[in-house]
Amino acid sequence: MTYIVGLTGGIGSGKSAAADLLEELGAAVVDTDVIAHELTAPGGPAIEPIRAAFGDGVIAQNGALDRAAMRRKVFADAPAKARLEGILHPMIRAEADRRSDASRAPYVVLVVPLLVESGGYRRRVQRVVVVDCPEEIQVVRVMSRSGLSEDEARAIMAAQVGRAQRLAVADDVIDNGGELAALRPQVEALHRKYLEMAAVS
Repeated sequence: MTYIVGLTGGIGSGKSAAADLLEELGAAVVDTDVIAHELTAPGGPAIEPIRAAFGDGVIAQNGALDRAAMRRKVFADAPAKARLEGILHPMIRAEADRRSDASRAPYVVLVVPLLVESGGYRRRVQRVVVVDCPEEIQVVRVMSRSGLSEDEARAIMAAQVGRAQRLAVADDVIDNGGELAALRPQVEALHRKYLEMAAVS
């Protein structure tokens, strides 16, 4: 059976940087955000079900999901958010499972931003690693990366579970509150640990 490490963290915590380093060291990375973008790209398999549920107003000119329009819709409307998740989550989960099962790497890193929120994922991973940093740093990173205002960044963070809840489910924690250089030794140590765990699982 494939040994799977679930990697999560709040927006702007540095999940992608940690996952990239683990991939560089030899792990396979299956990123549910990447899968979601593929499903909602022009001609993606989720586009027509989304169009049927929400209308043409959430589909961009190029045929992809209009993420800004969709974000506005689901932030203001909990049933709409549940409807979107009902379309996307089963498709994401099926594709993540397929990629994980197909991997020949020593172990798989399953990157799930909402791992804590979606309880089903916790049963599908052998270990949970949380990439953590102070919330003020998250806000600064999200604003500089995405061009969002502070209020928009904080609204996204408020929609995710809090830092304490994420840390409560962590088997391992990567502290990414400092410089990128401080990330590598932590990730290398975890990689060695996961190789050992995967070998005996």
